[in-house]
Amino acid sequence: MVRRIAFVLLCVLLGYGLLASPEFKQIAAGVAIFLFGMLALEQGFKAFTGGTLERLLARTTDRLWKSVFFGMITTTLMQSSSLVSVISISFLSAGLLGLAQGIGIVFGANLGSTTGAWLVAGFGLKVDIAAWAMPMLTFGVIFAFLRSPLMKGVGHVLAGLGFLFLGIAFMKEGFEVFGAAVNLADYAMPGLRGLLVFTALGTIATVVMQSSHASLVLVITALAAGQVTYENALALSIGANVGTTITALLGALGANVQGRRLAAAHLVFNVTTGLIALMFIDGFARVVEIGAGWLGIAADDWTLKLALFHTLFNLVGLALMLPLTGRLVTWLEALLPERRASVVTPRFLARPMLEMPDAGLEAVRKELQHLYANVFDIMALALHADPGRLRRGEQLEALDRAPERVRAIDIDDYYVRRVKPLYGDILDFLAGLQTTGPQVARAYALRSAAQQMIEALKDLKHMQKNLLRYLDANALHPRAEYVVLRRDLARLLSDIQRLAEAPETTAADFDILRERVVAADLVAGGTIDALMRERRIAPEQAASLMNDAGYAADIVDSLLAMARVIFVAGPVEPASEHDRPLGEAETGAVLDGNTAGH
Repeated sequence: MVRRIAFVLLCVLLGYGLLASPEFKQIAAGVAIFLFGMLALEQGFKAFTGGTLERLLARTTDRLWKSVFFGMITTTLMQSSSLVSVISISFLSAGLLGLAQGIGIVFGANLGSTTGAWLVAGFGLKVDIAAWAMPMLTFGVIFAFLRSPLMKGVGHVLAGLGFLFLGIAFMKEGFEVFGAAVNLADYAMPGLRGLLVFTALGTIATVVMQSSHASLVLVITALAAGQVTYENALALSIGANVGTTITALLGALGANVQGRRLAAAHLVFNVTTGLIALMFIDGFARVVEIGAGWLGIAADDWTLKLALFHTLFNLVGLALMLPLTGRLVTWLEALLPERRASVVTPRFLARPMLEMPDAGLEAVRKELQHLYANVFDIMALALHADPGRLRRGEQLEALDRAPERVRAIDIDDYYVRRVKPLYGDILDFLAGLQTTGPQVARAYALRSAAQQMIEALKDLKHMQKNLLRYLDANALHPRAEYVVLRRDLARLLSDIQRLAEAPETTAADFDILRERVVAADLVAGGTIDALMRERRIAPEQAASLMNDAGYAADIVDSLLAMARVIFVAGPVEPASEHDRPLGEAETGAVLDGNTAGH
């Protein structure tokens, strides 16, 4: 409600300003065009995140210093530290980055964002920038209508740059005209009061526009027109630096705890850097004067001096905070710990990744590993094995004999709490992922892998009744055969876990494992026929054993087909014939089934 009231008041005030002042109208139009250009530019660069950015990320963030350079360079190219921060939060949420790497990227992005001030102050205000905007807009719109996603991306980038230039031109002209009627410099505030007030104004402007780049351009154009003093402009730039954290914090709302930690690191860095700049602003101003002399900046070129100041205090903040990255990671992990929920929730899926298909698919693969960890525990309990020991490959020899105590577990209850919510989130995320070309096949394979997990769990549920009956029976047969079924399935789970944790596991490793699994040999090897001929099992027992051997064979097929997709990086297709996606009704009631005829 408060947000709605604030939004309505803002619109009313803005409307009044547009009607009352033609000069304000031109400045506001310039800001709007500039922000629209930022959106177009971000949309264009997102077209290159379908694999290119992800591969570059993997190669250039294995060291902290590389992460810093990656953040600095990508922000310089994209001219949006907010976009780089949101992408980093998404990648961190998906497990594609470590927290220290993400912090390095955010630190570098803050330094990279200072290049925008240099471009505007050194180029945008000294040439007819609107003349450059028109051809960019023309070609950008033409390319945006092409079918190729790559050319569409190029078109959005060109159009975005065109709108950025056009917006700067509008703001520049608006302030020049506005200055002839009203001199805002008359309202300048010297001293500490002015420093705090204009820092707050810079923060508010950035929060409203959701772009420190836009607010800095506004400050630079106002400074060039003489509408703000140099001292107040320094304070405004500090406020813009602090305000840019809001975009990252908003981007973290849909992220997991890792994403929220990175957003908090962004906030800590910018607030700390801002406080340092405020506390030592006179010292920074003197260093700027010295640096301006070295760089050949004219004594009255206040816009370039502002750009130098903005770069300088961000560089000092980076130098101070970078050695403390390890401690910052430890502090953030203690401040924002992982919370265990009664209902399992996604660890790696984040909504911003829906527009980054390759990264999104990798996030789904990791989330399926998370889902399988829960399925593993349930299946181990249903097979009367300790999940922890089975996962570590301990006491496997005990599987050669019947368990000492046979107990029923409520598979339906486990499914509702630990599988169904996460399974639904994965399917919903896959449905919203914007995939093209080979990505479609990869998404289908991952969806099939999710279904195969559920099918394996369903088949084990069907087996549970007879496992309870015959593993606890006094008769020698068919107890021995059910011990074999239980042993082979439990060892299969252990072997899959071993391969999943091994370095450089390939799909062929799971195919080899398939050759060694003999869960269906009770039927294929004629064991059941021999037991019936020798009258060691009754016909109804033979029917149950036959059905359960079939279920066991299906479980083997489902688990191995699933494993070769989710535990092998890359475009691995499912090997099982059970790859038909579940329908909506099947998804909701996949474990509902009648085992009476079994």
